[in-house]
Amino acid sequence: MGYIDIAKGVFEAEANAIQSLGARLDSDFSHSVDKILCSSGRVIVCGMGKSGIIGKKIAATFASTGTPSFFMHPGEAYHGDLGMVTPEDIFMAISNSGETDEVIKLISFLKSNGNLLIGLTGNDNSTLAKASDYHLDIGVRKEACPLQLAPTSSTTATLAMGDALAVTLMKARNFQPEHFARFHPGGSLGRRLLGRVEDEMVNEELPVVSEESKVLDVIHAMTVGSLGLAIVDSSKGWGIVTDGDVRRVIEEFGNKMFDRCASDFMTRNPTMVKVGTRVEDALVLMERQRITSLLVFDGEKVVGVFKK
Repeated sequence: MGYIDIAKGVFEAEANAIQSLGARLDSDFSHSVDKILCSSGRVIVCGMGKSGIIGKKIAATFASTGTPSFFMHPGEAYHGDLGMVTPEDIFMAISNSGETDEVIKLISFLKSNGNLLIGLTGNDNSTLAKASDYHLDIGVRKEACPLQLAPTSSTTATLAMGDALAVTLMKARNFQPEHFARFHPGGSLGRRLLGRVEDEMVNEELPVVSEESKVLDVIHAMTVGSLGLAIVDSSKGWGIVTDGDVRRVIEEFGNKMFDRCASDFMTRNPTMVKVGTRVEDALVLMERQRITSLLVFDGEKVVGVFKK
């Protein structure tokens, strides 16, 4: 069997594992979602080994989509980290066998502490499944591993179940891009939705010329400003001269262009936005008008240039 055939076999096995989850969903899934929605605490995700690695991703997805959550290693939990668990928290324990010793040892504390326990296992007759308030079946018929030893299909199924919970919670909360951006201020989405034009505009040594400025003066201002434009302070408002405007005046007037003033070839009433405009709105405006720069004004004064 070729390498590509082996890879296709893995994809098929794991796809079948995920597909089978839907048929086994029951009211415990709905109840789990409702309890998380109503909880004033956090969702603490716990798992050992490969289940723990998947659990970290599930907790991270919860946290970034509106469900306060963090991962707790069961070994560390048993040696002091349980002090971080409050009665209001929901504990989500992952164990494919449902018999992972490090996880099972935590059950008595969770019961005495009053925590709701959601168990993700592949065995509904296991210790963890029976101890859980709600059990989510992540069982698979076979692993993609040919030896049936390395967690492969089972970890994929677990991850998919976590995503199903996270997405269902997002929809129940009407979680919007603006909410997602709040938790990702450093990403491109955070920049677009949370940032304001004044946060990113160029506002120092702006290349401003008068409408009487000659072509060479305009070009010099554009060169010094390094923005690819000059701002024209006109008695009738603001204007702008771009590299394209300079090329056009050269084509139209040739050697006589040196006698021309900024008022002869500037763009009057250029597109402008006010201080406080969201970066997202500014970018949409620029894309719609097919421009790469916007003048930013505050009152009647131009205070910066915002560029893509």
